[in-house]
Amino acid sequence: MSFPPQHAGANKLLALLSPSDYDAVIHETTYVELPRGRILAKRGKPIENVYFLTAGIGSIVVTTTEGRQAEAGIFGFDGYIPTSAIAGVETSSYDVFVQVAAEGYEMPYDKFRRWMEGNRRFSKIMIRSIEAFSIQLAYTAVSNAIHDVTQRLARWLLMCDDRISGHEIALTHEFLSVMLAVRRPSVTTSLHILEGLGLIKSERGVVIIRNRQELERYARDAYGWPERESARLMQGIGSVYDTLE
Repeated sequence: MSFPPQHAGANKLLALLSPSDYDAVIHETTYVELPRGRILAKRGKPIENVYFLTAGIGSIVVTTTEGRQAEAGIFGFDGYIPTSAIAGVETSSYDVFVQVAAEGYEMPYDKFRRWMEGNRRFSKIMIRSIEAFSIQLAYTAVSNAIHDVTQRLARWLLMCDDRISGHEIALTHEFLSVMLAVRRPSVTTSLHILEGLGLIKSERGVVIIRNRQELERYARDAYGWPERESARLMQGIGSVYDTLE
């Protein structure tokens, strides 16, 4: 598969590199298609590759010792995974899988580490992105504690919509139950509530956002501030790293 140009549907982090660094990085990667359900990292297993998505959505899932699962966060063309690779950690602490069919750059772990250690601009961009991602993780914890299931679903659908092209999100009730850490009947009820309000249309395996503005209003403070704060952190990154040339 050929590589897309740097600023045409590219991963947002890699797009911040200088043209010469971008070319050098992508030629140490393989551009891959990633079907839904593809495992990108497995808890307790060595990290083999780092992924920079250009389309689709990946999910970070934490599993308890009793086998119960909940989503900790999602990522798309706005980041990379596994984030623990940034610290030289060689074993994944969580499961990562493709939630919405994706494509992007697959970089061997050892090459990622060489870039982290040998290119200051690359490493600074990756480090800065972790702070933006940590905001999402922290707010997920807050949202799980204070918002009802339907508000959390609205938040999660908005976050997915931010990371895809168009407004159709390919999802199953089973995936949604893991994402929200609730039983499938609760997912069905919440989908019916949002659909009854005309905010979404739920079909078999697909959720279509019909009125994003009203969906944001329904989510209230479950969505918005973390997204603005993450954008603020990354918007200034170009001027910050121009000084590193």
